[in-house]
This record gives sequence, C-alpha cells and structure tokens, in this order.
Amino acid sequence: MIVLKSREDIDRMRSAGRFAMEVLTALKGYVKAGARTSDLEAACEEMLGARRDMSAAFKGYNGFPYCLCVSVNDEVVHGMPSDRVLNEGDIISLDFGAVYKGFYGDAAVTYPVGKVSEVALKLMKATEESLYKGIEEVCEGK
Repeated sequence: MIVLKSREDIDRMRSAGRFAMEVLTALKGYVKAGARTSDLEAACEEMLGARRDMSAAFKGYNGFPYCLCVSVNDEVVHGMPSDRVLNEGDIISLDFGAVYKGFYGDAAVTYPVGKVSEVALKLMKATEESLYKGIEEVCEGK
C-alpha cells in the first residue's frame, strides 16, 4: 500500500534530508590525514546537539552505537567510527541519517583524504556518474 504524504510531511522529509547533507558537508572539514574516524563522530554529535529538533537515525537502530557510519578505502558501507587514523591518499565514505518530527533524511558522501591516487579519483568520478545516471532513470512509470 502506498501512503500519500501531505505537504507538511514532505517539508519534514526535506528538512531531515537537508540537515543530513549539511552535517556531511560540514564534516568534510574534518577529513584530513591524522584525524581519527571517531573525531568525525564527535563532530557529528556536536552538530546534532546544536539542533534539538533533530535526532540521529542510525544511533540505537538494531544496537548500532553511533550517529555516523564511516567506511575507509575498501571497507563496505556502515563501518563504525573508531580510533582509526586517516592517512593521506585514503578515501572515506560517510553516511548519516537525521530524523525530524518522525521523518527521515539519509545521505552519504565520499571524500578524498588529501591527495589521492589517480585510480581513487577515477573510482570516485565513475561512482558519482553512475549515481546521476541512475537518478535520471527514476521517473513515473519505470
């Protein structure tokens, strides 16, 4: 069954999604060689603390203890923040979800850590292009 959303519901979804992307964009400034992935989690927690109307979608879900999913290099999605130190040339994927008045926004990004290899740049470019090609195919009737 499909439940149609009201304009207010859609606005709540948009607010949650916008905040999730704002957090991920702000975290880019923390992605540098020598940073620990737990530093990113701490920054995420701080941003959430400034927005009492938002909560973390992942924290507590099926026992997941963090707000942020962090995956470095060849790690598959939904990695956990830790004392792992980022190195020049790593690529890091961050996944964050926010809840606003019962509605969810979820986004993920991949950032280079400093200067990365040509192979890593090609991978990042190809995956981004694939995402947008997939989005182009999403429309009514398909």
